[in-house]
Amino acid sequence: MGDLLKDKVAVVTGSGRGIGRGIALKLADEGAKVVVNDLGGAVDGSGGSATPADEVVNEIKASGGEAVANYDSVTTMEGGENIIKTALDSFGKLDIVVAVAGILRDRMLFNMTEQEWDDVISVHLKGTFTVSKAASILFRQQRSGRIITFSSTSGLYGNSGQANYGAAKDGIAGFTRAVARDLGRYGVTVNSISPGANSRMTETVPQSARDIRASSGIQANSAVTPLELNRDPEDVAPMVAWLVSDEASEVNGHVFHCQGGQISLMSNPTEERTLRKSGRWSVEEIDAMFSGTIGMDMVNPAPRQAPRE
Repeated sequence: MGDLLKDKVAVVTGSGRGIGRGIALKLADEGAKVVVNDLGGAVDGSGGSATPADEVVNEIKASGGEAVANYDSVTTMEGGENIIKTALDSFGKLDIVVAVAGILRDRMLFNMTEQEWDDVISVHLKGTFTVSKAASILFRQQRSGRIITFSSTSGLYGNSGQANYGAAKDGIAGFTRAVARDLGRYGVTVNSISPGANSRMTETVPQSARDIRASSGIQANSAVTPLELNRDPEDVAPMVAWLVSDEASEVNGHVFHCQGGQISLMSNPTEERTLRKSGRWSVEEIDAMFSGTIGMDMVNPAPRQAPRE
């Protein structure tokens, strides 16, 4: 075992499987004591089981580490507070929060129900808020702490059939940038990971949906380098472990894309092209100027298609 995170205590939500599991195991391997939080539900959030969290705890203990399980939901303030309380009750302190918990309810907007929208926003966006809010009170008092959130290229760039998921994930990116400014003065850093990894969630996207997106000309995540990279969920963990260490104390408010052997710093939204004039633009002036100025080389990610026969 390493000692990069020796004497640190970490909470990892959604760590019974997939990316979260890989992160919990890696943090423990680097010396951290870990609260393994997972409801043990299905990909869509239904059901529940203590088994996934318990199995990860047993793996950590078998390797000589320290860990406890927690089964609270991140979707309520009480749940978020209880997750943080588990760390304090079990280990007497808290240094790190990694908010990975998530579900999928993919649906085209015109077919999406209010419940499907609410459930995804609740787990991803509100779930990031509940644990971060509870931890931030402690982190502010102790003037130290690390928060890692999880965004996605589906939010940063958009992906067909994921209006709920994309809105939540882009919201998390904005949350990260704002909270980094809230807490930076207290010695707390907040960064986000946009993972490129296979998981239970990615496996639920049917091949038919992938084929439709491709055949319709919809460009998904086109800004990510199209390399033939591994997509093992464990590949995300080393960057998280480094970001939550003392070595990354000045890295704050950024989003990183991690996939296989690639780590990318994602740019914050910036002005790409600008039109300026003295006074207000008229509709006619915009129409005359747009295509040859700020509209040059602009790509429609989902061009109009002829009706199917």
